[in-house]
Amino acid sequence: MRVVLLPGDCIGPEVMAEARRVLEVVSPDVELDEQLFGAAAIRATGEPLPEATLEACRGAEAILKAPIGAPEFEAADVRPEQGLMRLRSELDVYANLRPARRDGIDVLIVRELVGGIYYGARGVREDGTVFDTCEYHPSQVDRVARCAFELARARRSHVTSVDKANVLETSRMWRRVVTEVARDFADVELEHMLVDNAAMQLIQAPERFDVLVTDNMFGDILSDEAAAVTGGLGLAGSASLGDGGPGIFEPVHGSAPDIAGRGIANPAAMLRSTALMFAHGLGRPLVARRLEEAVDWALADSPTPDLGGEATTREFGEAVLARLRV
Repeated sequence: MRVVLLPGDCIGPEVMAEARRVLEVVSPDVELDEQLFGAAAIRATGEPLPEATLEACRGAEAILKAPIGAPEFEAADVRPEQGLMRLRSELDVYANLRPARRDGIDVLIVRELVGGIYYGARGVREDGTVFDTCEYHPSQVDRVARCAFELARARRSHVTSVDKANVLETSRMWRRVVTEVARDFADVELEHMLVDNAAMQLIQAPERFDVLVTDNMFGDILSDEAAAVTGGLGLAGSASLGDGGPGIFEPVHGSAPDIAGRGIANPAAMLRSTALMFAHGLGRPLVARRLEEAVDWALADSPTPDLGGEATTREFGEAVLARLRV
């Protein structure tokens, strides 16, 4: 099996180095193929997603990506984030899995990733009006809903579909399609919830949720909220999955240019994304569980400065490896 590594920008190569060490220890049979992506790729080739990188990704079993982005490209015409949007679209990784766990809270948000307002028509009219269009086809809703129901079957068998059906036509269609899909999953309970209520419930009673499924923009916002409730973006990993092709596994936090090069970045989210890759990309759930437990242990035993500790990025990685070797 082959995994493409995209080291990313700023702290990206630092946290990826710890993920690579873990991969070399627990899965020496997996070939690791490092490719240019993001700001580093723009500097080298002028493009955030070079064709060579895209082809390597298409032929891999999984893609492990570190954070991208650099201050010099924030207002540029060509930006690192454009490469990520294109990679997601080219691989059609339509289901973004964002787990959030902590002290009795165990929520999985399934976000539709390649449709909606982020991919709809946009532009500027002659009178100066600017528009972004939210568009969905029923088939896009059907497939992400089925993914959510399948995942719920392996958890607590409850799906909350989040929309804004009292206002938006896309949400009314979303609700109809999810209701139809639910008929094929009689063993899974379905509830519908408006997004503003869901946002409030995630803060007041996050333990009530099992699996949430929602559209691209709502999922973007709610998954960051769930991460904040359970420890912060610095600890959150994600998996983006499609049908048959390679998935993309990445932390959800940014590239943190303010601490780049200081050796203090927290690699927990990068390592949790690696665990998700073992579970959903490489078919090794036992390895995934061991790595998750090792990361949890290291967070308590060797916290980095962002968590009030003194461990360096390397020392945190050493703690994870030590636990894996027990």
